[in-house]
Amino acid sequence: MSLSNISMIGFPAHEEAELRVQLGKILPKTYIEAFPVEGVQADFKADALIFIWDTMTAPSIVRRLFENNPQANIVIITDSGDSERGADLMHLGAIDYRLMPVPDEVLEIYIRKSGHQTALAKQADIQKNKAKNGQDIFVTEDIETRRLLDRVALIAPSNASVLVVGESGTGKERLSRYVHACSNRDDANFIAINCAAIPEGVLEAELFGHEKGAFTGATSARPGKFELAHEGTLLLDEITEMPVHLQAKLLRVLQEGEVDRLGGRKPVKIDVRVIATSNRDLAKAVQEGSFRQDLYYRLNVVCIQLPPLRQRSHDVKPLALHFLQRFCDMYARPAPKLSTQALEQLQRYPWPGNARELENCMHRAFLMAVDDIIRPEHLCLDETTAPDISHEQNDAVQAGVSIRDMERTLIEKTLVHVQGNRTEAAQLLGISIRTLRNKLHTYDSGMAFAG
Repeated sequence: MSLSNISMIGFPAHEEAELRVQLGKILPKTYIEAFPVEGVQADFKADALIFIWDTMTAPSIVRRLFENNPQANIVIITDSGDSERGADLMHLGAIDYRLMPVPDEVLEIYIRKSGHQTALAKQADIQKNKAKNGQDIFVTEDIETRRLLDRVALIAPSNASVLVVGESGTGKERLSRYVHACSNRDDANFIAINCAAIPEGVLEAELFGHEKGAFTGATSARPGKFELAHEGTLLLDEITEMPVHLQAKLLRVLQEGEVDRLGGRKPVKIDVRVIATSNRDLAKAVQEGSFRQDLYYRLNVVCIQLPPLRQRSHDVKPLALHFLQRFCDMYARPAPKLSTQALEQLQRYPWPGNARELENCMHRAFLMAVDDIIRPEHLCLDETTAPDISHEQNDAVQAGVSIRDMERTLIEKTLVHVQGNRTEAAQLLGISIRTLRNKLHTYDSGMAFAG
């Protein structure tokens, strides 16, 4: 075992000395540094293992550390256990919540886990550094989304198919481009095709290509999107809109690594990484018979679930500023400043259209802010008529929806309402924190990269 740095925050003198002696025996060459709560900075070394004594300020310290480094290795130590508080701190991302004294074998587990997480984070950073083109950056300051991007960067170098799901306007194509930029195919083509925007009779030729004379109007041979994306990445946007008979042909392409052009005499070998996106529930589409189950499993090697903007409140400001800078470059004029009142209105608004609606809003405000200051009236957001997302979700889980799905929707909405505080959510739901944790574990099992 090896670890370059261990930090201890806010420990009483006796407990600090006791833990320091333990750690010194396990890792005699590791530098151990202690900090008072008042002197805590957010710039700890990325590979440090951080022990925090549980005080009233522990949650805020944990949040600050994770804002600086979403993959920080944090363990909370206490002398009086509180299971509900421990659950909340671990929900923020802490490795564990543990009573003193801590057994040596448990400390060794923390050290190994910290080293493993640090190695993965470094590997993710290497891949993320490849995404230098501003068009390939996924703008976010939300801690959970930043962790999601780190996990995405880890799988990007593989050839595994990726399924990106989320509401319209959440940035599924932008995330797909981020996967490509972090991959080993970043020097090759990224080709995107919207399966919902192309007529059924044209989609097959667009995907697989055609030979001269294959159909009326085919005056010359033409490669399809798969051939154009050879050695690169192909994005199949809104995959659930693809007709079932084309799904069968797509499945064969993915299995065999070759395409048959319309009117062609022999298949063409291809090497393509496929990313598919959908704003629908694919598992439900499979049950309804509108999407092939075998294709679903072929595409769903890695599933990335993008949360809506209303669940990423910390992203509203950076996205607004990002869009303003884009329009500044587009119109070759200085970007107007966001007034405090305008920013407050942006952060209150539920954004049913997600980042795409925010982009349109910033475009409108950019054009209207003739005095270089964006005020609430420039946003043209009527909060009184904004769609009630929670009400729409309630309407959606009525007749024909299982009790399990209704229960899950209620729990997820409650967690959003209390900003992820499980203790408060359990109180509102009238269940124990243990019951809530068990249900969340059941929901998350098998759902890779769920946001």
